[in-house]
Amino acid sequence: MAPCRLLRAGWRPQRPCGSRLAAALCAAVVALALARAPAADATSASLLGINYGRVGSNLPPPQSVLPLLEGLGIGRVRVYDADPAVLRAFARTGVELVVGVPDECLAAVADPGGAAQWLKESIVPFLRDTKIAVLTVGNEVLTGGNSSALSRVLLPAMQSLHGAVAALGLDKQITITTAHNLGVLGTSYPPSAGAFRKDLLPYLCPILDYHARTGSPFLVNAYPYFAYSDDPKGVQLDYALLEPGFAGVQDPNSRLHYPNLLVAQVDAVYHAIAAANTAASRVVEVRVSETGWPSAGATNETGATPRNAARYNSNAMRLVAEGRGTPLKPGVPLRAYVFALFNENLKPGLASERYYGLFKPDGTPAYDLSFKLPRDNSTFGYGGGGSGNANGSSGYFNGGGNSGGYYDISAAVRDPPVIASGGAALALENVGRSGGDHHPSTRRRLTILCARNLMTRLQTLPHDQRQLFIPDTPSVQILRIGKVDT
Repeated sequence: MAPCRLLRAGWRPQRPCGSRLAAALCAAVVALALARAPAADATSASLLGINYGRVGSNLPPPQSVLPLLEGLGIGRVRVYDADPAVLRAFARTGVELVVGVPDECLAAVADPGGAAQWLKESIVPFLRDTKIAVLTVGNEVLTGGNSSALSRVLLPAMQSLHGAVAALGLDKQITITTAHNLGVLGTSYPPSAGAFRKDLLPYLCPILDYHARTGSPFLVNAYPYFAYSDDPKGVQLDYALLEPGFAGVQDPNSRLHYPNLLVAQVDAVYHAIAAANTAASRVVEVRVSETGWPSAGATNETGATPRNAARYNSNAMRLVAEGRGTPLKPGVPLRAYVFALFNENLKPGLASERYYGLFKPDGTPAYDLSFKLPRDNSTFGYGGGGSGNANGSSGYFNGGGNSGGYYDISAAVRDPPVIASGGAALALENVGRSGGDHHPSTRRRLTILCARNLMTRLQTLPHDQRQLFIPDTPSVQILRIGKVDT
């Protein structure tokens, strides 16, 4: 992760100075920009999201992510920093972003002046076109390698950013929170005995007060894989894989029945919150900011196989898409972000850390998922053109086109994409030419939508790359005519 931009620029923490009028004018400018912003209503109806990590040397450019998300039908994405290229790539797509404030920035943004400056430089310029819904301050700060230095500034950073967002009138639009490792729990089994580590209570109790006051969720990175890998004889594989046919486990204290390990982990966090802060437990929602299963690993990493990864992620996606809650909180639908979009070859740690992706860096599936999101969870208003290819053998592909009313990770377009120079891969949606059995009017509607999407993507490219397209595609013909009304 690169150093915090504020620190690179030689910024030093200082209290904001300036009149209330200046602050009001700044807020008015932001409000005006947002009022002029085009509608971005394409966020998936599903509560499911995906983590887009970029710790790799061979990953595609951000523009190439959009067709993969379209194929999955996912409209919520978590990124780990405010990289301008990534935020621009999601402009006018309606994809809802969770944007990370890197650990390196925490000390700077803990000061109100630093928080206001970071927000002004890293987030505000993109709000007109990019839907940013959540800022996560650091990642696994309380249990990370730099916990001794960062734990004390975590809450001040969250509070300062919340104050900066509120000063701009954006606190109803952007939520400020942080994501914790499940290691914040000292006890997790049975779920009813869930409790935070005692040494972390001085940090977690006031954080829970903050969540209760601001209405922000408590995020946790929950991985049943680690529980199984650490104790394969004590944890049944089907329980960890969230298999629907598994008989489940009963909590001996609460008598609640747990069909899978993920909901048991979430309820353990709910119980820990109740034990630490009774008032906060009545209003604070627990959401899963990361969950996944590796498709490969070292020989001693039990269970890291493509088959298990496919089973886990298919079941996790199904569980979230069904909109059900946990046994303890049945009325609160579980929200979760699958980790991750790509395999990342530069991730440190265990070998399995580099194989959590649903996709390989070339855009082909790492394995086939058995679950498909219903088409009414559409993010982009259409599922892509052409007929499905069960092998998913194309590179950067426009997935999702099939006649079953579902999005499919293994679907690929009939026509290959155009690869722009410099590695900027753009998938052209040639549905007018490869629309399968669509009625001509439907084909034209899809082509128009594709043209709009293409124009959006063109805006993210340098001018010298905007002509690198197949010259006679329907999308480009419509662009030449300049008519994109239905």
